[in-house]
Amino acid sequence: MVRSRTIIATPPGATIKEQLVDRGMSQKEFAMRMGMSEKHISKLINGEVQLTPDVAMRLEMVLGMPAQFWSNLEATYRDKLVKAAAENEMDSDIEFAGKLPYKEMSKNGWVPETQKATEKVVNLRKFFEVAQLGLLSDPLIPCAVCRRMNETEKSDYALFAWAQKAKLEARKIETKPLDLKSLEASLSKIRAMTMMKPEEFCSQLTSLLANCGIAIVFLPHIGGSFLHGATFYDGSKIVIGMTVRGKDADRFWFSLFHELAHILLGHIGQVNGTSNTDENSADEFAKEILIPESSYSKFIAKGNYSKSSIVAFANQIGIDTGIVVGRLQKNGYIQYNWYNDLKTKYIISA
Repeated sequence: MVRSRTIIATPPGATIKEQLVDRGMSQKEFAMRMGMSEKHISKLINGEVQLTPDVAMRLEMVLGMPAQFWSNLEATYRDKLVKAAAENEMDSDIEFAGKLPYKEMSKNGWVPETQKATEKVVNLRKFFEVAQLGLLSDPLIPCAVCRRMNETEKSDYALFAWAQKAKLEARKIETKPLDLKSLEASLSKIRAMTMMKPEEFCSQLTSLLANCGIAIVFLPHIGGSFLHGATFYDGSKIVIGMTVRGKDADRFWFSLFHELAHILLGHIGQVNGTSNTDENSADEFAKEILIPESSYSKFIAKGNYSKSSIVAFANQIGIDTGIVVGRLQKNGYIQYNWYNDLKTKYIISA
């Protein structure tokens, strides 16, 4: 017997058992009269095997009830099994859906707007391309590496949604086979883009990375994800998803080079994800690419953190001034409320 919230699926075996009790017949004798093994009869009574047309005919001979009666019981049982399973799965998925950021997803146009719990589940199943939302507990975006400021259960579910959207958008981008040498050779070109506006560099960056086997997509921030960027394999293609969280150029470029570091340093595809050492290595890589330590140390040694000095240094090393400001704030050389007017604000279409 299988139960759901509104359905009880009772196997035909329950009726067979009633008939045997009424006749005072043991399962052993019944099995002999049916010309079947006791093991099979036991499974038939417990609903573990299907009641076939052949068995229905034998039941008619032994128990005197029409074969069609038994076939109808079996059909009803199987139908209710499917409906009970679907109802249980729906109830479970409704609970799961409550953990996903549906409101923000619909606001961004990723899923249709609805207040009905069952419609949310169906929309989410289609979005994630799964028969049941519970399957997401086994991550369908394996070994993803990402830069985020915190990790909570809420952020994990937000990451599921965000990364799936990145995966869907990346399918629209044609890429060449992965070429790490070309990627490494392109780092200086990517760094030079820090001096450009988003409407200038976005298409160039997308094309350049596509030629290296990488699809980059820009997505809105999902509340609670604490996410800046994520990188993962999708088939033979590598996907980098970048959030427009923060909108400051220094955060954007640091996050991008952090993700590129994971690719170049071989951190993607590890069974257990990235370690703290991997994350620190990616941070150091991004810092060195954006502002080489040798140049930074010489600037710091002068101890002049005036606005004009910062602008001159940024121009000297050929990088957006706000990136220098962000580094100085991060390292405590200037306060976080200093020179924010020098920071470039991005509006990136997602």
